[in-house]
Amino acid sequence: MNQLATFSADQLRLVRMCRGWSLDELGQKCLVSRQYLHQLESGIKLPSSEFIAVLAAELGVKPEFFSMNAQNQVRVEQVHFRKQATTPLYIASQVVARGTMMDRLVEVVERHLRLPAVNFPRVQVENFHDVERAAQNARAVWGLGSDAPITNVIRVAENAGAVVTHFSGLSERVDALSMDRPRPIIVRGDAKASLARQRFDIAHEIGHLIMHQGLVTGDAVTERQAHRFAGAFMIPAKQFEIDFPLTSRIDWNALYRMKLKWKLSLRAIIHRAFDLGLISPSQYRSANIHLMKTGQSKVERYDDELALEVPELMVAAMRQITSKPGRLKSVLDELGISSDMLITMIGDEWIDAGGASNVVPFSKPSAP
Repeated sequence: MNQLATFSADQLRLVRMCRGWSLDELGQKCLVSRQYLHQLESGIKLPSSEFIAVLAAELGVKPEFFSMNAQNQVRVEQVHFRKQATTPLYIASQVVARGTMMDRLVEVVERHLRLPAVNFPRVQVENFHDVERAAQNARAVWGLGSDAPITNVIRVAENAGAVVTHFSGLSERVDALSMDRPRPIIVRGDAKASLARQRFDIAHEIGHLIMHQGLVTGDAVTERQAHRFAGAFMIPAKQFEIDFPLTSRIDWNALYRMKLKWKLSLRAIIHRAFDLGLISPSQYRSANIHLMKTGQSKVERYDDELALEVPELMVAAMRQITSKPGRLKSVLDELGISSDMLITMIGDEWIDAGGASNVVPFSKPSAP
């Protein structure tokens, strides 16, 4: 196949955005002008075969990557951003590019391994009563019970068929987000170093995937629904009412016990109590003022004692792939990328297969 004749401008823009580089930055690396690269991405000009090799080397792909099919890319409306309207365009474009590359990786991996079946119940909601029922239904479908804390929320999402990952170099600028794909993708934020907040964020994204299929989110209504879902999913209403101390003043020691039991932040617990009508608006305001005055608006007491959950699915999948001679090369060839680009996409935790896991593994992918 003539690479020059089949050069895809969309593929060039995709991998550049995945790297998070501007036209100027890529131009400096390739020793060409921004204007020339813009012409390539606009389809106005075609690069020489020699320059295709230069682009491939700098971007971490193979020359044939630029001749591959650029269809079925993630669309912005398929991404559940927290603040759709205020997310900068270049950040949204980078997220979409990373998501597209991750989606392609998952598709290729599934040709080699059997991943957990996708099992996200789809529920339409109109009010908060519907949201509470959606959370209860998800717990029931996934066998989580209604009166006990969820041991590992990331593992729940992965067992339900989602891929949980993080976008290195990008996650600190965006909150957790999710992508409504045939195999859902949840991107956890790196900036929040609290397990309690991380768990809530993952539950929030699970809520979007369950309640908002095909909807553009990021507005006040869908965000409130996802927040309400996260609270209800993490602590069902009946059990919350049993555990929450009903006193005239906030019993902080009791709330700390709830935090350690349910591994949910004080702020989320207080918000859940307000949602359920267990505290008044004035108590809700006073509780949040207390958190600010005691320096706990972002980092709370006991946060440093709770270790973060980590994604397992793609690490386990890639370790199985690398255990078979030639299979990793096959995956890279199918994607048209280098191992360096693969590490950019999913990190390098999968490279070192030594050492025992400190958690009971979920249903690991198996060879078909």
